[in-house]
Amino acid sequence: MPGDDLDPDEDGGGYDVDDWSRLKPFNAAVAALEDVQAKRAVFALAETDDPRTIAMDLPQPVIWWEADGEQAAVAVQAESHLGPDGEEMEVLGLILPDGGGAVALLEDVDLVDDTDPVWRALVAAAVDGADAGD
Repeated sequence: MPGDDLDPDEDGGGYDVDDWSRLKPFNAAVAALEDVQAKRAVFALAETDDPRTIAMDLPQPVIWWEADGEQAAVAVQAESHLGPDGEEMEVLGLILPDGGGAVALLEDVDLVDDTDPVWRALVAAAVDGADAGD
């Protein structure tokens, strides 16, 4: 698969609108702390009930609605967990254009494809902003 030989440390783990699909999903199992420490997964939740993966195509471009507004991301991990109150939480592990990771609830993102003009503009703005800081 193209991109398998990319070293995330070499490029900071970030992406642009043309190479996001090289991100490796973590969807074979529910993540454990060891998976996060080895940088195979974005998150691992403890003390939840009935953890399971969510069947969805990954990696998946998303627009994340966070406190600071909308942000482009790519979902690479999707899990469902029951909290202590029995409420289901559908949780995504996200990679941001700068290579950073984030965790979001599925209800706080819009699933899009890589042709979505808003997602493309958000990725481009994030990449341009990162380049300006160099």
